[in-house]
Amino acid sequence: MRKFLFVSFDALITDIAWRVAREGHDVRLYIDHAEKQRIGDGFVDKSNDWRKDVDWADVIVFDDVLGMGAWAAELRAAGKHVVGGTAYTDQLEDDRSFGQSELKKHGVTILPFREFDSFDDAIAFVRESPAAYVVKPSGEAQNIKRLLFVGQEDDGKDVIQVLETYKKLYSEQVKVFQLQKRVKGVEVAVGAFFNGKQFVSPININFEHKKLFPGNIGPSTGEMGTLMYWSEKNRLYNRTLARLESTLAAEGYVGYIDLNCIVNNQGIYPLEFTSRFGYPTIMIQAAGMLTPVGDFLGGLADGSLDKFRTRSGFQIGVRIVVPPYPYQDMDAFRAMSQDAAILFKRPNYDGICIEDVREERGEWLIAGVSGVALVVVGLGQTVKQAQAQAYQRIQNIMIPNMYYRTDIGDRWFEDSDRLHNWGYLREG
Repeated sequence: MRKFLFVSFDALITDIAWRVAREGHDVRLYIDHAEKQRIGDGFVDKSNDWRKDVDWADVIVFDDVLGMGAWAAELRAAGKHVVGGTAYTDQLEDDRSFGQSELKKHGVTILPFREFDSFDDAIAFVRESPAAYVVKPSGEAQNIKRLLFVGQEDDGKDVIQVLETYKKLYSEQVKVFQLQKRVKGVEVAVGAFFNGKQFVSPININFEHKKLFPGNIGPSTGEMGTLMYWSEKNRLYNRTLARLESTLAAEGYVGYIDLNCIVNNQGIYPLEFTSRFGYPTIMIQAAGMLTPVGDFLGGLADGSLDKFRTRSGFQIGVRIVVPPYPYQDMDAFRAMSQDAAILFKRPNYDGICIEDVREERGEWLIAGVSGVALVVVGLGQTVKQAQAQAYQRIQNIMIPNMYYRTDIGDRWFEDSDRLHNWGYLREG
C-alpha cells in the first residue's frame, strides 16, 4: 500500500482520491480554494498544507495546470514520484496560441487562427476577412465556458456582434483571445496517459457533451457528460498525440494528455489541449479500468507502467448538477443548493462518482459553490447498453432541483459511421 497526496485548486480530484482510499491506500487531499475546502469531508482525509506533507507521501498527484506543472517538475527533480506536468505542458493548455504553434511545429495540421489582445483589432479583422470564426478566450478566462462562441454566419456578423458585447462587459476578464476559423465535421477527442518516457496503452477515444441542454443547445458548460471507449493506437492518435511523444519524454511529463479535434474527410484539426486529467473524464475512465487506480497512478509516477487493463465496450458518464450551474451566483446557490441532501432510493452506489459533495453523519450533502454534484457512469458492450445502465442508475438518485442531459451518447450513432468511413478509428 502507498501513501498518496492529492493537490487540487478546486477539489476536482476528490472522487479519484476517494477511490484510491477505498482500495486501501493512505490518502490525503489538499484543496486550495477557500470556499471548496469542505468538499470531500467524510470521504477522504485532508491536508492543511500540502508542502508539509510532501515527505510523508510516496506519490503526489496534481490535478490542474495554471502553474502546477512547475511544482510537479520541481518535486520530480528532487526525486519524488509525481503525477503532474511541467511548465511547458501547462502552457500547451493555458496559452491556446502556444498550443497551436507546438502542434504545427510537430507536423500536425491546424486551423488558421489569430490571437488578439484588443477587441477593436479583432472586430476590424473580421470585417476585413469575413468568415465563420470561433471566439476562444485564453488563460484563466478560458474556464468561463459561456464566453466561448461558435460563429454560424459566413459573413462573420454574429462574431462581430459578440466581440462588441464582450468589449463592453468582459474587457477586464478577457485579456487575450483567439479567433479560429470554424470548420464542420465530427468533434472527437483522443487522449493517452504518459509515464515520463512514453505513452502507455490503451488510448482513450471520447466524445464530450458541453452544452447544458439535450439536443446540444443552451450555454456551454465545463461538461455535461462523455461517451468513451478504450482503443489500441489508431490513425487519429498516430497523426496527433504520437508526434509529441519525444517532446513529452524530454519534459518528463507524467499524466494524461488529450486533444479535442474536429475531423472530416479532408483531415484532422486539433482544437485544444487538455494537459492534465479531464473532469469528469478521469472518473469515467477509472470506472472502465480493471487495473486498480492506486496501482495505475503509482506505476505512472515511477515510470514502471507501460500498459494497463481495461474493460471492453463503452463507458458513459452523465453529470448531475444543481442551480446555479453553469453560472456563478452565490445567492442562488445558498438559496437552492447549499447543503442539499443527496438521497438514494436503494443503497446502491455502483457507478456513482462524487464531485462537490461532503458527508455528515452518514448523509451526502452538496458542498462547494459551483453546483456540480455527481457523475453517474454506465458500462456496456454497446453504447445503448451503457446508456441504459447510466440512466437506470440516475433513477435511483434524488436531489432537490437536480438536472442532467438525457442524450449523452446519442451522437455516436451518426458520428461513428463517419469516423469509420474516413478511417480514423482503425488501428495502425
